Order: sequence, then C-alpha cells, then structure tokens
Amino acid sequence: MEYAVIFLPLLGSVVTYFGKKLGTLFSQIFSCLMVSIAAIMSFIIFYNGLIYDNYGNYLIFEWIQSGNLKVNWSIKIDPLSSIMIMVVTSVSALVHIYSIGYMSHDPHKPRFMSYLSLFTFSMLCLVVSDNFLQLFFGWEGVGLCSYLLIGFWFKRETANNAAIKAFIVNRVGDFGLAIGIFIIFLIFGTLNFEEIFAEVSNFTKTNLSFFGGEYNAITLICVFLFIGAMGKSAQFFLHTWLPDAMEGPTPVSALIHAATMVTAGVFLVVRCSPIFEYSQVAMNLVAIIGMITALFAASVALVQNDIKKIIAYSTCSQLGYMFFAAGVGAYHIAMFHLFTHAFFKALLFLGAGSVIHSFKEEQDITKMGGVWKKIPYTMVLMLIGTLALTGFPFLSGFYSKDAIIEFAYLKGTSVGYYASALGIFTAFLTAIYSWRLFFKTFFGSYNNKSISIEKTHESPLVMIAPLIVLAIGAIFAGYFFKDLFLGNDTTYWGDSILFLNYIKLENIPLWLILITPIIITIAIPISYYLFIKDKTILNGVKNSNIPLYNFLVNKWYIDEIYDFIFINPLKRIGIFFWKKGDQDTIDRFGPDGISKVIKYVSNKAIKFQSGYIYDYAFVMLIGLSALITFLILN
Repeated sequence: MEYAVIFLPLLGSVVTYFGKKLGTLFSQIFSCLMVSIAAIMSFIIFYNGLIYDNYGNYLIFEWIQSGNLKVNWSIKIDPLSSIMIMVVTSVSALVHIYSIGYMSHDPHKPRFMSYLSLFTFSMLCLVVSDNFLQLFFGWEGVGLCSYLLIGFWFKRETANNAAIKAFIVNRVGDFGLAIGIFIIFLIFGTLNFEEIFAEVSNFTKTNLSFFGGEYNAITLICVFLFIGAMGKSAQFFLHTWLPDAMEGPTPVSALIHAATMVTAGVFLVVRCSPIFEYSQVAMNLVAIIGMITALFAASVALVQNDIKKIIAYSTCSQLGYMFFAAGVGAYHIAMFHLFTHAFFKALLFLGAGSVIHSFKEEQDITKMGGVWKKIPYTMVLMLIGTLALTGFPFLSGFYSKDAIIEFAYLKGTSVGYYASALGIFTAFLTAIYSWRLFFKTFFGSYNNKSISIEKTHESPLVMIAPLIVLAIGAIFAGYFFKDLFLGNDTTYWGDSILFLNYIKLENIPLWLILITPIIITIAIPISYYLFIKDKTILNGVKNSNIPLYNFLVNKWYIDEIYDFIFINPLKRIGIFFWKKGDQDTIDRFGPDGISKVIKYVSNKAIKFQSGYIYDYAFVMLIGLSALITFLILN
C-alpha cells in the first residue's frame, strides 16, 4: 500500500501524457482515479499509524553507494509524513476532479492532468524521503512542475514570464538548500535523517570557516536549509514569485498553495527540528522572517483587486504564521495550521475559480458584486472558507491560528511576545481583506460592464462537489484533530518532531483567548461598511495619494528594489557581453568573419569562370607553379 500511494500518481501522469490517443475523457478519469485511490490509501496509512502504530521505512532500491555516501530510495512513514501524504493526496484528488469542469474548454486537458499528477508524485517523494538527497529530488521535482503549470498557457507572455520568475527565484532558495546539504555531509558524513539527527547534539560546539569568519556549524546548516525553505514557501525576500504564479490555471493555484510546493518549506523546517532545536540563532531568524512575511502579505492583500492575488498573498501570510510558530518551537502547531490551512485555502482558491468561471474569466473584484443570488452555492462555500481563514470561532482556522499566537506568548521570550502581538494584528488585517474580497465579489451593486448579470451562472456539479468536501474539512478538521495534534498529553508525534523545551498550552490568559475572536468578529461590520455601505472614506484615502496607500499598492516596492539592485544591472551586463562579446567579437571574427572571407574569395574566384581558354590556362599555370614551389621547398 505504501508503494502504491506514491507511485499511482506517477502512473496516472505517464499514462495520461502518453495515452492522448485514448481520448480526453480517459485521461481525465484515469488521472483522477489514480490520485483518488492514492488518497483513500493515505487515510488507511494514517489510521494504521494512529491506531496500530504501524510506521516504518520501506526500501524501494539502493540508490547511491560511493565511499562513505550511502543513499537509498525509501518511503519513510512516520506521524509527520503520514499527515503530509494525507493532505497532499486528498487535496490533489479534489483538484483533479474539479479540473474536469474548470478546464472543460481547454484543448490541452491531457497534458494538464498529467502535470497535476506529476506534481503530486514529486511532492509525495519529498515528504516520504528518509534522506536529504531524495528530499532534494522531490524538491526540484515540485519546482519543475510549478514551472510547467504556471506557464501552462504558454501563449500568454505574462504566463511565461511568471513561470520563469518562479523558476529563477526558487533557484536562489534551492542553492541555499544545496549548500546546507553539502555542509551536512561535510560534518556528519551521511545524508540519512536518522543518522544525522542522532548525532546533532555531538556537534553543537563545532565551528566552520565560512567567508573569512568562524561560525557554528549547526547554525550554518539551519540558516542555509531555511533559505531553501524561504524560496519554496515564498517567505519575505524570496516571495516575489508567488503572486505572479496566479497566471496559471486556478486548479494549479489551489494545488500549489494548499498541498504542495509552498508547504514544502514548512515541512523541511519541521522535519529538521532535531537540528533547528540546537540553534537558537536560526530559530530566531525563522521566527523573525515569518513575522515579517505574515505582516507584509496581509498588508499588501488589503489593496489588491485580483481575486486570486488576494488569496495568494493570504497564503503567503499564513505561511508566515507557520514559520514563526516553528521559530518559537511550536513545530506541531505549525503542522496543525498547515493541515487546517490546506482545506480552507483550497476551498477559497477553487471557490475563486468558480467565481471566475461564472464571470467568463474575469478576476477583478471591482468588476463583480451583486451575484450572490446567481451563484448561491459558490457564495456559501466561499463564506465558509472566509470564516475559516479569518479564524472565526469553532472553525478549523480558529483552533490552529489561535494556538500559534498562544504558544508564542507562552514561550515567554522577546521574540515570542513580538510574534504573538504581530500575529494578533495580522489576524485583524486578514479579516479585513478577506471580508473585502467576499463582500465586493458577492454583494453590493453589479459592476461588470462586459457581461450582463443574467449571463452569470453557477458552476457545474463536478466543480461544486469538491468544494463541498473541502468545506466540511474547513469546518470540522480543527475541532476533531486539535487534541490529537496539540493536546498536552498527546503522544502522536513520537520521534518525528524533537522538542527540547516543550511548552504546554495551559494557563493561557483570558484576554489572549478572547482578543483574536473579538477583533475578527468586529472586522465583519467594519468591512461591510467600508467596502459596500459607504465607499467615500476609502475613495478619499485613494485619491489623497497618501504614502501608505501607494506603499501597499506597490507591494512595499520590493520588486522595484530588486529591479534596481539585481535585474537592471544584470540586464546591462548581459547586453554588454551580447553586443561587445557575441556580436562584435565572436560573430565578427568567427562565423560572420569566416563567411565574409569565403564569400569574398568566391566572388573573386568566379571571375576565372569566364569561358575563355586563356583564363583557364592562366589558372592552371598558377596552380602548377604553386605545386612546383611546394615540392621544391619540401
């Protein structure tokens, strides 16, 4: 079963891609069937682990054996990986089914379904790895698939640019991850998780010379691993690819943001908790970057108008929560939020896809509104996703997000207090932009001049059904799994996560329990009044050109800064070498120069082909003279 759950999506991808002649319907059904069976098996694996403690390491084959390096291709099933398998396969199966309806008018459906299945397989390879090399294979696999899917509509220049941007930015993070893996092998002499984790405590005092300085080896490893996580999970500084990735089809966005790719960075940090626990510097770095990311993305989402980009920045912000949870040592809570987030974020993205489908590919929320009666099922399902995202009491996001804030406060450190305060403020911003999206999409006046409201329609059942399943998860996942994942007496995590100083969620101040639910509840009428009832206040803010509004609209000017520091100088260097190097030197004296010489000689030579005997006799005489001269000299 463990082998099947990993390789069924790969089988679905290969057969779907190379079996195009079998028909579009076959490709859709077969790929959906393979991933759905894998999803069912993942629930069985999770159940067997939970009830019967049925975990293990399943060898596929011996991969590399060279000197001290011995790496197998294995399937590591433990409490951590079993959760990830369940999340990846279940969300992927729903996205596959949803894609049947959403991509119904696309001429390249088999290729799309194949890429989705390959994406799922790559992520599964990553989460079940028992060594860093196999993890890196899956890591690069999801990067490749994201490139293929973001740029799926390759005839759009914006899609191609977004795919290239995602690929390049992720290469920066992947370079950091690779350096971290190199240092791990240098220090430990192995890449296998169990061998490394067992020896970490023996190397806490080991230093390495790096760029002229002496640094703690464990801290260096953690920092470079986290750089890799920053790239994949779109943390501040390496986040710029994520909003542009919305150029891909909406099911791609749901899969990337809810179950694959961006969750890989969080998984990496949690998987490596036995290393991070021995470097307080690295943990503080993780927490600080997570805090900045949560605030940055939430603030930018306030002024976005593209429905998918708002949800994309929301993902970025929620990932920030997960990282600062891990940074204060709450790895299990980070995983719990990843788990609940998968349901409501997939629900929101696929719900946005249903809205876009109804509006004939329109994504600007300022050109929507007043359609809640036309698409009531989508509206209700988006309402559930919005409530869960904002952390409304007793929905899934309430249990996981509040637990992050509470644990950060109970940590009792400066970083913990800052994280808790910033988490509360970000929760308020999250509520504002989430309700802004909801109200402007479904309520108020109808603002689309291109499509009459009569032409908007509800999505087909094949798209609505996956949303209903996700809505059930968004409502109940937090309540039913909170004690298992977060309970003070839980033994679920076992050895899959290391806690040197475990802090129990108890004796929480009453004000801390109440403050977040209160502010997110207050945000609902505030949002309705500002965005629907009386827009003059916000219009006045926009027209005043105050620095803060422009600052947010321009996404903190991060892209402009990168253009100034990196992109434009590199372009100028590239153009210089292209013109002076390639054109003026290599081409001029190379192929172009040689071709000019040959052309010149040919033009002169054809003059001897005149048809007159004396011209031919002259050429023969010249040739004979040259031959005699050559023979005499030699």
